[in-house]
Amino acid sequence: MNQIIWITGASSGIGAELARQYSKQGKLLILSSRRDAELKAVRNSCAYPENIKILPLDLKDFDSMEKHVKKATTFFGSIDLLINNGGVSQRSLIAETNFNVYQELININYLGTVALTKALLPHFIERKKGHFAVVTSVMGKFGSPFRSGYCGAKHALHGFFDVLRMEHQKDNVDVTLICPGFVQTQVTVNALTGTGERLNHDDPGTQNGLEVAYFCRKMIRAIQTKKWEVSFGKKEKLGVFVKRFSQKLLHAIVIRSNVR
Repeated sequence: MNQIIWITGASSGIGAELARQYSKQGKLLILSSRRDAELKAVRNSCAYPENIKILPLDLKDFDSMEKHVKKATTFFGSIDLLINNGGVSQRSLIAETNFNVYQELININYLGTVALTKALLPHFIERKKGHFAVVTSVMGKFGSPFRSGYCGAKHALHGFFDVLRMEHQKDNVDVTLICPGFVQTQVTVNALTGTGERLNHDDPGTQNGLEVAYFCRKMIRAIQTKKWEVSFGKKEKLGVFVKRFSQKLLHAIVIRSNVR
């Protein structure tokens, strides 16, 4: 039986490229984001668009998640893998960030993902199998200036999904946490500023990051082999390992790097 994969944040960037690569493999796909027209464009760019369903959703609409799960399971009869990829980044100093921006980052990056995951979990428990893959970030493992709210939300995902793995191993539910560093997407352009507006420009870190197709190939392999947690990136991923030995050393390295 062919694998049925549901991808959030599928209208651009990592989510869109995952759709294209999984479609080449003949997978049955459900693509979600807020932007219906962009989702349809992604579907049309895939190898087998007839095997792809579109399900627009807003991660901030927590109460709609059970309804979306019910609809998603009608498309192909079940779900095998949910890739929680939807989210938004941040570029602003703590002292210059309005509190409502932190609420927005938590609602989209953490609570929306938790709401959708909880709504789908009974389906996995009933079937005695299922897989949650979560795109967090190396920022879910250590912090960096201008990303305080983003880091907080990504750290929270690690705590939640580590516990989900513990509680539902008995139900044959797998969890894979994917921690990318810089990837060549529009994530910086779309990042929130301290007032909640879009940044609307890129930065050298993202521009020089991993090519998105390469990253997605690595991510798909990690999911296939049911890795618990894996980090991808260039030199920035080394921060995950440095922190294990010395938080003070990592602190000094990040400060000197002058990342924005």
